[in-house]
Amino acid sequence: MTLRRDFLADGWNDKAIARAVREGALTRVRRGAYADAALCHSLDPVGRHALVARAVLRQAETDVLLSHSSALPEYDVPVWNIDLSTVHVTRRDRRSGRRERGVCQHAGLLLPEDIVERNGVPVTSPCRTVLDLTTVAGAEECLVVATHLVRAGETSVDELRGRYERGMEMWPRTLRTDLVLRLIDDRLESPGEVRAWYAMFRHGVPAPVPQYEIRDGGRVVARVDFAWPDLGVFLEFDGLVKYQGGADGQDPSGVVVREKLREDRIRELTGWRCIRITWADLQDPERLAARILRALYPAAA
Repeated sequence: MTLRRDFLADGWNDKAIARAVREGALTRVRRGAYADAALCHSLDPVGRHALVARAVLRQAETDVLLSHSSALPEYDVPVWNIDLSTVHVTRRDRRSGRRERGVCQHAGLLLPEDIVERNGVPVTSPCRTVLDLTTVAGAEECLVVATHLVRAGETSVDELRGRYERGMEMWPRTLRTDLVLRLIDDRLESPGEVRAWYAMFRHGVPAPVPQYEIRDGGRVVARVDFAWPDLGVFLEFDGLVKYQGGADGQDPSGVVVREKLREDRIRELTGWRCIRITWADLQDPERLAARILRALYPAAA
């Protein structure tokens, strides 16, 4: 990514820059910032946001670092349903932030541990990023990010809670932050499981045990995504990856057969009922919760 001032320093003029854009060699990232057109076209929305955010950093007239949702691309986390139309930065001088088109400057107290560098870019730490994110994104979206960072070892529930308690006045939407910190569970292994977990909480389903181990004679023979042992029900989230054979190139149909045999084995050992859900089920959380409740309490259905 190259700024207009860099092109001018190299002997270009505005007409030459405009011609390169017109001919498809360059793409305008934002006013005064350009990048290779082929690179820009290859990026997904998260990658494009990262490029714009880096341009904002280079053009900033004050000392800032990427924060909130704009720090996420540097941590390679799942970004689901998070608004990327605005670049968020936090000022290091603690002066009042300002807003311009496509950019929001925040004025927050940054402790030394809140400031890190990733990929050569100054960003808020994973812990600080999660807490800040709860002020601009929904609880479910934040929970997906927070769980991923905790599982990746980038932060921990204890660190998040401790940092929050030391600076609660910095995060005005405390109810959302409290909720996210209460619901994080590092046993949840995927965004799909996190979203199912949140849907069950949101719509009154009793909390299941994540990653429940199934034993045969004391030996662990399987692990299910969620279980209600007292009610004799387990739930499996079927992400598409499970049926695409994985990196070793297994035949998808063989994977499906093995998964069915695995389910049959679990049912034989436990006598439990199985609920299977997919990404499509997560589009209607209320309906999903009602389906789970019917399976948990069939006599009341």
